[in-house]
Amino acid sequence: MGVMQIGIDSFAALVEDPITHVKPTAAVRMARLLEEIELADKAGLDFFGLGEHHREEYLDAAPAVILAAAATQTKNIRLGSAVTVLSAADPVRVHQEFATLDLISGGRAEIVVGRGSFIESFPLFGLKLEDYDDLFIEKLDLLLKLRDETYVNWSGKHRPALTGQGVFPRPLQKKLPVWLGVGGTPASFARAGALGLPLMVAIIGGEPHRFRPLIDLYREAGKRAGYGDDVLKVGVHVLGLVGDTDQAAADAFFPGYAAAFTKIGKERGWPAVTRGQFEALRRPKGALMVGEPSFVADKVAQMSEDLGGLERVTFQMSVAALRHEPMMRGIELLGEKVAPLLRSK
Repeated sequence: MGVMQIGIDSFAALVEDPITHVKPTAAVRMARLLEEIELADKAGLDFFGLGEHHREEYLDAAPAVILAAAATQTKNIRLGSAVTVLSAADPVRVHQEFATLDLISGGRAEIVVGRGSFIESFPLFGLKLEDYDDLFIEKLDLLLKLRDETYVNWSGKHRPALTGQGVFPRPLQKKLPVWLGVGGTPASFARAGALGLPLMVAIIGGEPHRFRPLIDLYREAGKRAGYGDDVLKVGVHVLGLVGDTDQAAADAFFPGYAAAFTKIGKERGWPAVTRGQFEALRRPKGALMVGEPSFVADKVAQMSEDLGGLERVTFQMSVAALRHEPMMRGIELLGEKVAPLLRSK
């Protein structure tokens, strides 16, 4: 395992400030998002990922377009999705979009594919929710074939066959990196290992060490399929914010975090979020990476040890409807303080 990569994931949330209840315009939020990506690059972070949603409160329905704009303002940071909702997409277009991003960025594009946690894209694109699993499995198969071959012969149930057509443009990288984003389904972990794909695990609650059996399942499936440790990489997507002090980070993060998860909870039957629950998740074994730099670095290092070694950790801050200033300060501290601490361990 090499040096751990540290990055940021954003959902380009367009929500009201949980304190002032003022919502920025879409244009202002988009401009700020590009500022965040540019700052992440200057701060020395390794990766910036952008989610994909088809809901009113998000601006990331076309992540490759936003990332291409960011590519022209950055030099080193890798740019990717987090995640591409592949079940509802055409793999040909996904490959074309990210190959184009790769050319614009000078070979810095990546794709993290997954099912996503919302279902609006299915009726929007005329798909049946009951085909949820079949769509993803079939489209992942096609995407990997497109990554490996320029002229593709392929057939499936949910898309017209390809009979040797060329798919262009080709990326600058020999192969576009494709990660498999997963939640807590054992079959998804095993699938990623069997395909030899790097794994990105979303851990947004509970205690991260409890994912160790699933990550072991991934590694075992990969080794059975003949893949080595150089291929079987594990990353974790976490919720968090770095502040100058523990109290500053917690006070900035909690209002938006509570508002977002209470709203989602109403849709999914969860109770409202309390400050006590939030503080429990901030403890050393909890999933929230919220605090001052050394505290957060220690938590991430412990999580990596508990999970058998991590190649990448990405911080999701935008879900908490942060004000622009603590968001930018959090990016600075993550790149200038937390990342160096972790790279030296």
